[in-house]
Amino acid sequence: MARQATDKTYRLGLLGGTFDPIHTGHLVIAEVARHALSLDQVVFVPAGDPPHKGEKVTAAEHRYAMVLLATADHPAFVVTRREIERAGPSYSITTIREYRQDLGVPADLYFLTGVDTMLEIRTWYQWQDVLRECRFAVMARPGFDSEALLALLPEELRRQADLLKAPGCDISSTDIRERVRRGEPVRYLVPSLVENYIRKHGLYQDAPAIGLRARPETPHPG
Repeated sequence: MARQATDKTYRLGLLGGTFDPIHTGHLVIAEVARHALSLDQVVFVPAGDPPHKGEKVTAAEHRYAMVLLATADHPAFVVTRREIERAGPSYSITTIREYRQDLGVPADLYFLTGVDTMLEIRTWYQWQDVLRECRFAVMARPGFDSEALLALLPEELRRQADLLKAPGCDISSTDIRERVRRGEPVRYLVPSLVENYIRKHGLYQDAPAIGLRARPETPHPG
C-alpha cells in the first residue's frame, strides 16, 4: 500500500483483534478514532494465530468474513488478511513494522485499542518497541482514571498515547457468543449482516467451528 508523497501527512489507524465475532463496540472504536484523529483510513486486522492463551476461537476465515461484512458500508474502513496468512503468532510489532514499510512516505500510524488492553501493555511481545513504532489511540470509558493508565508507561513513552473519550459501549464478543448459544437475541450488538452470517453458518452453537486459541477480548494485544 505504498503511497505518493503529498503535502498532507497520511494518517492510518490499525485496529486488531480476534473479532470473534466483530461487534458494534469495535466499530464505535474505529469511528471515534477516525473522526478524532482525522484518519484517512482504519485497517481492521483479524488475528491469525493469537499468542495469548485462552479458549478456542472460531476459524480465521469465518472471522475475516464477518469483519468484511461489518465494514463494507464505510468508505474509510478496510480489512486485511495480513495476520491470517502469516505463519506463526500474530504479534502486533510485526504488523506495525510491515505497515510502516508499506506506507513508503512519512505517515502518522496509530494503533487503536481499548483501555483494558492498554493496561496489559507490559505483557506484549517487545512492548516498548511497539510504543516507539507508532502512537496509541486509547479509548477511555466514561469515568476512567486516565492518569492511572499513563502511570503504567515509562515517562519517555507516555507522549505516545492519545486518550480518546468513547461512548459507553459495554459489549464483548464473549457475551455475544454465549447469547447465541443460549438462543438469545444479538440484534444491535452486531451488525445485521454479521448476525445473519452467524445464523447461516451455525457459529457459536454447542459445537462451534473452532480453530485457534483466543486472546483476551479487548482489541489486539501484542
